[in-house]
Amino acid sequence: MASGRPDLKRSFSIIPCFIFVESVLLGAVVLLAYRLEYTDTFPVHMQGFFCYDSTYAKPYPGPEATSRVPPALIYPLVTAGPAITILFGELARAFFPAPTSTVPALREKTIVCGDCCRFSPALRRLVRFLGVYSFGLFTTSIFANAGQVVTGNPTPHFLSVCHPNYTALGCPPPATDKPGPDRYVTDQGACAAGNPALVAAARRAFPCKDAALCAFAVTYTAMYVTLVFRVKGSRLVKPSLCLALLCPAFLVGVVRVAEYRNHWSDVLAGFLTGTAIATFLVTCVVNKFQSRVPLCQRAFRWEGLGPVPAIENPLEKLNSAQSCRAVLVGAT
Repeated sequence: MASGRPDLKRSFSIIPCFIFVESVLLGAVVLLAYRLEYTDTFPVHMQGFFCYDSTYAKPYPGPEATSRVPPALIYPLVTAGPAITILFGELARAFFPAPTSTVPALREKTIVCGDCCRFSPALRRLVRFLGVYSFGLFTTSIFANAGQVVTGNPTPHFLSVCHPNYTALGCPPPATDKPGPDRYVTDQGACAAGNPALVAAARRAFPCKDAALCAFAVTYTAMYVTLVFRVKGSRLVKPSLCLALLCPAFLVGVVRVAEYRNHWSDVLAGFLTGTAIATFLVTCVVNKFQSRVPLCQRAFRWEGLGPVPAIENPLEKLNSAQSCRAVLVGAT
């Protein structure tokens, strides 16, 4: 600015809105995600199975902690990785601002709330992007858990932990001249011989929650890198970085299928869920990580376009000619 003073804007609603609206919504999402994941508030649908179905008869791969990509590795990465990337990007944007020709036409202002509280654009952008990411991460978990509860689709190792008694269930042994399952079991007590905790976990396969969380994290981070980072002199830096971010998510899906913890359909559904939620939040909520331009400025923005072209109106010509004629008649 010409006076050297910061561009200020007073607002008394930013703190109440953050405390009573956004924090409440985020808390409600976290509570719902916890209820779906760790409690029996929403019981899992008991889906039946065919006798001797080889689709669900893969060997039990062991607890989740023994996987090559355990939750203890996935959850910290999807939480800390994007947060560190966004923090680094916003600090770089604050201390090394882009040239005037490359920044958006509308710059965010420092908001003053009361007499002491000031919220700089860098702080508000950081809180906004991290808050939306946290909201999306728990929302992805809710969608994945809700899909698992509603469908109750078994995992590939379901029969290995179910231990069904085929004789008591009336399942005839498989015959060589009649391959494949021939009886559908819907008995709720078919898995009475198995561990109840393992059986309950084996009924939650579709969609794959780990794949959904990884897809959301890498999609959100890749879109942030693409839309915010500015690299001069090379056109392959950002695409290479984004592809490097996508590779771990793909490997997580491959490992889940290779260890017989999920089907390919479960992993693909998880990828689509996480990608769709990240794309929606980036496009519609945070406006592609850019400042919003008011509608009036977007509609009447003539800066840099030269003089506005004038359109002659024939009615104006007629009115001007009649007025000149009237003046001449009055003068004579």
